[in-house]
Amino acid sequence: MIRKLLDKVFGRNSSASEPAVKLTVIPGKRHGVRRNQINPCALKITQQLQSAGFAAYIVGGAVRDLLLGLTPKDYDVATNATPEEVHKLFRRSRIIGRRFRLVHVMCGAETVEVSTFRGPSADDDEDSIAVPLTDQHGRLLRDNVFGTQEEDALRRDFTINALYFDPVKEEILDYLNGFKDINAKEMRIIGAPEQRYREDPVRLLRAVRLAAKLGLQIENETAKPIGDLAPLLQNVPPSRLFDEMLKLLLSGHALSCLVELRARGLHHGLLPMLDIILEQPLGERFITIALKNTDDRIRQDKPVSPGFLFAILLWHEVLSGWNSRLSAGEKPMPALFTAMDQVLAEQHKKLAIPRRFDAVMQEIWSMQPRFEARTGRKPFRLLTHPRFRAAYDFLQLRCESGELAMEVGLWWKNFIAGDPGEREKMLTAPSPGKKKRRRRRKKTASAAAETTNQETG
Repeated sequence: MIRKLLDKVFGRNSSASEPAVKLTVIPGKRHGVRRNQINPCALKITQQLQSAGFAAYIVGGAVRDLLLGLTPKDYDVATNATPEEVHKLFRRSRIIGRRFRLVHVMCGAETVEVSTFRGPSADDDEDSIAVPLTDQHGRLLRDNVFGTQEEDALRRDFTINALYFDPVKEEILDYLNGFKDINAKEMRIIGAPEQRYREDPVRLLRAVRLAAKLGLQIENETAKPIGDLAPLLQNVPPSRLFDEMLKLLLSGHALSCLVELRARGLHHGLLPMLDIILEQPLGERFITIALKNTDDRIRQDKPVSPGFLFAILLWHEVLSGWNSRLSAGEKPMPALFTAMDQVLAEQHKKLAIPRRFDAVMQEIWSMQPRFEARTGRKPFRLLTHPRFRAAYDFLQLRCESGELAMEVGLWWKNFIAGDPGEREKMLTAPSPGKKKRRRRRKKTASAAAETTNQETG
């Protein structure tokens, strides 16, 4: 009954929404992936599961990346063993998850995620009278239904992520022509696009991120509903949105991802006013330069701070609020801190940026006015600040984008490089102001009496 109701609501045909499934076994000589390319921890887990009589495969992004000539960042294992059976087999493991239970298996400092093959949601059972596992928008709330490998392939998001590599036989099992799509540089969602996006709206963002990161073209039917379904992102828990946004920013392709998000209308609500900022010449140039530099650092395996990245993306919103308060006559620093607090409060509602990043962003922002004070001992005090380097890099981005005069950034560059003597010469004396009148100290009663005696003596 529930399935029929959903079909009626979403206007879909049950048979039409199910993609054609045909198992194709691709031998090693054709796909070129070898077991020695697999992470030792993931390889050990698959071999141990197979030795215990279970099916076990490297699955998802790792297989996709290896086929594209990339180095996977992590490895996932899929098996027909239940979470309890996996946990029993590996001493250093733990069962996690509520929406779908998984097992994290630890090898030294590494952790590999092991999932049991998923089956159709209980909502797909026409005879089911259970409470629906989806919300009013079609988003899955609980999904602890196990199934066969074929059913597991159908439950994955994109065909390129539904490939199973057996490291023992060095074969790839392909149910949905994912191998063909990878060779065609095309990304295709599994099943009816609108239905799959409604089940998990984060797939809207993931489609854009993966396409930009992997250099793939989103297939027409997969791309068509993205813009219309963008409002569904408002129903996603903020913590999940933050995780996906962080993956996007740290993908090494943040700039192209942001451009694609904007083109497809997905940036609204993720970072409030980001669309307005990108339409301002200085804002667009600032973010473009900053994300390009970030992408370059990630590709060179250099560290990148998430707090620094969000400070970049939200700066022009802070700047706008700060300037408004200055125009209203507020004092500079109190006005800046008020603007910062309001922007962060709004972001916590939308993206759930962890509080641990607040201090990083606030320190970077609050140090910006101090770079313009180059008198007396102020520059020396600023150099000793623990967050100086991040704030200095932020300053250079502002200068490069045209927000500040290049002379400010150049002065600080020379000041940092100079020896103590050169630094002293670069400093300008504080501007002379009115001399403070020295206040006379009040005389004590005994001192006053002594003065009186001297005068009368």
